Amino acid sequence: MAKWTPKHEAPEPLEGPVVATITGGTILWFVLFLVQLPFYGWYDDHGHTWCVWTCLAGAGLGLIGIWYVRRRDAAIKRAAAADTAPSSTTAE
Repeated sequence: MAKWTPKHEAPEPLEGPVVATITGGTILWFVLFLVQLPFYGWYDDHGHTWCVWTCLAGAGLGLIGIWYVRRRDAAIKRAAAADTAPSSTTAE
């Protein structure tokens, strides 16, 4: 078998509203958890309680994700501001 080699360079990654996307996903996981809570007995009877706890884990990991992407976004903005700031070095 021949090794696959790319014929062109990979495109630049798309940057979108990352913080809003992660926040929306976290809210969705938490809402799914809350919707399933009234049916916990049914899930327990059928051995599907993992569905409920998966939603809670998704919401918890989403909170970590929100913290991470907010810090990442702030770091990207700081780096962009530092690149566009005029140089303070003067020639004497």
